[in-house]
Amino acid sequence: MARKTITGLYLRNGIWHVDKVYRGQRIRESTGTGHQKEAEQYLIHRLEKLRQQQVYGLRRIRTWREAATRYLVEFRDQPSIELTALYLEQLDPYIGDLPLDHIDDESLAPYVKDRLAGRSRSGSGGRRGGVKPRTINIALERVIRVLNLCARKWRDEARRPWLDTVPMITRLDLKRSTRQPHPLSWDEQSLLFAELPDHLRRMALYKVNSGCREQEVCKLRWDWEIPVPELETSVFLIPADFGGRHEASGVKNGDERLVVLNRAKSVVEGQRGLHPIWVFPYGKPDENDDATPVHRMNDSAWKKARKRAAAKYQERFKRPAPTGFASIRIHDLKHTFGRRLRAAGVTEEDRKALLGHKNGSITSHYSAAELGKLIDEANRISATDARGPALTILRRTAG
Repeated sequence: MARKTITGLYLRNGIWHVDKVYRGQRIRESTGTGHQKEAEQYLIHRLEKLRQQQVYGLRRIRTWREAATRYLVEFRDQPSIELTALYLEQLDPYIGDLPLDHIDDESLAPYVKDRLAGRSRSGSGGRRGGVKPRTINIALERVIRVLNLCARKWRDEARRPWLDTVPMITRLDLKRSTRQPHPLSWDEQSLLFAELPDHLRRMALYKVNSGCREQEVCKLRWDWEIPVPELETSVFLIPADFGGRHEASGVKNGDERLVVLNRAKSVVEGQRGLHPIWVFPYGKPDENDDATPVHRMNDSAWKKARKRAAAKYQERFKRPAPTGFASIRIHDLKHTFGRRLRAAGVTEEDRKALLGHKNGSITSHYSAAELGKLIDEANRISATDARGPALTILRRTAG
């Protein structure tokens, strides 16, 4: 005859869980074990802790789910909160019921293993072939952030921290897995752009000559354009609270983003009149101006174009296309702009200004002379491949 278990324990997917009301407080969490005796000892220990807490005023044991929920509430206005919520949702089936002091490398190991294999207990975020180690590290950094708040900021009614110490959470090694940037050569740019549909070609040409991020191109607005009569040109000043793909995502470094126009100016001029709001609209506006901005550049058309471009590369040069070119990313256009600036001898300070990087000496207040200098610097890389700066990319060949 099977031995009866303590009331409040039940078996789910091979793991014992607690669901019990004790001294007016409900306990719902995983014991973390599939052994009945260990689960009973765990429950007895939890009940004794709860008794001591109520009788002697000891600190209440809080679960990861409590901490994650508080984080989402307190930081609901954070630009990346939707992405954070997705990661916390994926983590919850693995560690949601665990006490905060049980969160460590061992408890996170099943999550890391499943994500690398493309599985997810939450039912969201599954991906054939698994996710990149960098994606997993982003989730682990959220764990560290929440645990730090538990130890350093959040307090209970007696002013005691939710967690005494934060454990060392090991991130995955990215050195062997991170894809290196692939700045385009002029030949590669010519091959790729020839395969892009017209709307993507215009956006790509603007991006590779301005160093903007993808969403700074997709959501570019005409009311951000500022005429500079002294130079007979104009610039774009992207506001610091620019929403990007999400309403509150903002410019990456939180500063206004100056965009000067070199060869990109001809692209902008070609877009005038297409839409009253968006520089790169999707479709033509009707009488209600219903055309929308392009959601993203990295779509199926981009992926098909780079595949065709890789085939053309092999056909022209009689050798396989470099791996980075065959899988060229939208962000590589920004890397291309930066590498060409460096090859042209543009100073680091000016490169930071042109690329929109954080720079304490750069503000949105520019004189015409300063703007003229930045435009001149940007023009140094906007020539055709015959006149532009030589850019030799050293790539290790397979041995």
